Amino acid sequence: MGSYNYYRMFGCFNRKFKIRETEPPPEVREAFSRYAGRGTHMNADQLLRFIVEVQGEEDATVKDAEQIIQQVVNRRHHLIRRLNHPLELEDFFYFLFQDDLNGPIKSQVHHDMSAPLQHYFIYTGHNSYLTGNQLSSDCSEIPIVRALERGVRGIELDLWPSSAKDNIHVLHGRTLTTPVPLLKCLKAIRDHAFVKSPYPVIITLEDHLTPDLQAKVAEMVTQTFGEMLYYPQSECLEEFPSPERLKNRIILSTKPPKEYLESKNQRDTSPVGKDSFREDAMKKEKSNFGTEDQDTDERSDSDQDDEDGDTSCDQQSSQPGAPQYKSLIAVHAGKAKHGLKRALREGSNKVSRLSLSEQELERAAENYGTDLVRFTQKNIARVYPKGTRVTSTNFKPMTGWIHGAQMVAFNMQGYGKSLWMMQGMFRSNGSCGYVRKPRFLMEKGPRNEVFDPKVKLPVKKILQVRVYMGDGWRLDFSHTHFDAYSPPDFYTKLYIVGVPADAHKKKTRIIEDDWCPIWDEEFNFPLTVPELALLRIEVREYDMSEKDDFGGQTCLPVWELRPGIRSVALYDKKGQKMKSVKLLMRFQFV
Repeated sequence: MGSYNYYRMFGCFNRKFKIRETEPPPEVREAFSRYAGRGTHMNADQLLRFIVEVQGEEDATVKDAEQIIQQVVNRRHHLIRRLNHPLELEDFFYFLFQDDLNGPIKSQVHHDMSAPLQHYFIYTGHNSYLTGNQLSSDCSEIPIVRALERGVRGIELDLWPSSAKDNIHVLHGRTLTTPVPLLKCLKAIRDHAFVKSPYPVIITLEDHLTPDLQAKVAEMVTQTFGEMLYYPQSECLEEFPSPERLKNRIILSTKPPKEYLESKNQRDTSPVGKDSFREDAMKKEKSNFGTEDQDTDERSDSDQDDEDGDTSCDQQSSQPGAPQYKSLIAVHAGKAKHGLKRALREGSNKVSRLSLSEQELERAAENYGTDLVRFTQKNIARVYPKGTRVTSTNFKPMTGWIHGAQMVAFNMQGYGKSLWMMQGMFRSNGSCGYVRKPRFLMEKGPRNEVFDPKVKLPVKKILQVRVYMGDGWRLDFSHTHFDAYSPPDFYTKLYIVGVPADAHKKKTRIIEDDWCPIWDEEFNFPLTVPELALLRIEVREYDMSEKDDFGGQTCLPVWELRPGIRSVALYDKKGQKMKSVKLLMRFQFV
């Protein structure tokens, strides 16, 4: 063993406790000196100039600068009433590193919320009641509450008759998942729907009920939600209302009842059938539930546990109780009964929601992507994971978004890169759960053409990213978490996710033996469609003999990025914000 390795492993054990003070990088020092007039203190007027000229916040005022100074002085020096206290260099650096004072994106709703619902991407969950895997986990209202508290606006409930056929259970049909009463789920939605966001919650119902139980659902829904429930006065909507108009309202979306519903195959009213699918799928279930996204074998679309009706608004039911239930359905839904291509191309004077599996989305994107874009200009498309994702993994959401699909439904139970992208998308617009789609996805050209994600466009903008440094691991992790005998060796990976032409990945060099790594490296990302691009950031700790350790991640919508020197908070694998870990970065569009 060489003397260097011996020293790293057995010598100088106090190295892991010796942490040098975090110091401002050279560019921060220069900015402070320039805007402080080469002096040692920065007043509110000087800070305002920095905020306007470097941070690009042209609407900022002296009062804003004064409030920032007061916040910094209060936090660092515990001085509450001392006014006009100027900032020193360390104060200025502290301000730049506070993500609540100087974050990379706006924390308030700032999109126009007055357009119809189909103009927005909507934060949507799949099988929202499951606590774990898709085959044998418990069903509960708790995952629904957690999703709503994170800003999810689309909740899915699978409705099945109870064993006595006199009540409604929520569970994943034809599996071993244990049921939860529908009423418990409805009350959880009522009590937590608008804790995070005032914008509408859409409940998508996968309905396997008889007409008498549908009537019971209608009674439960109206009694639980009362005036919160929105439903149209007419049989079917000709245009969707706007999120602004539907503030603090709850919407039901499912397929309309049919006359033949009661005579459907018996398996559709038996929530736990011992069929071959369940037995095969249970064999496939993996023990590493929720670790990373993974692909599994597909099964046919006909086996998917999702809506299997069409999207017609003209079907009438003669079953008792069904008309009342039907009248509460604000967004009529279904699958492409006569083929996806036909469903996308056939027009209607009514609006509807079309449900697609991830396999159907891939086929549509490959073969008739512009038809899908055109369909979503008037209607809503919901995309759900394939049924063989038994460990609650997810597919890549960007395919749906670049084709205008509003409701890309995700399993929220686990974690992985796809879920990080979903969380990143909906950090935009104040994390309210609704993101206004780019204008080009909603417009037609002079020859009635629409946006085609396959067409490579010229570069529109170059995103310039500088990674200065990182800090906070020493506070959120034990000193031996990454390396038992020395400080960690961190590096940062940067990814652009968007249309295929914009996909890029870069990484910094490895900084050895430092809890507060300073990389100070710059990267350029040419973007053809910046309006649909996400910047995914991941910090890793280099390990020579094993897999590199995870050190934090975040995903940011490129179109929301604020220019200037910004504090970027990092999140753990499950999407929970870390208490202290942050990066100091600079963003510029050139």
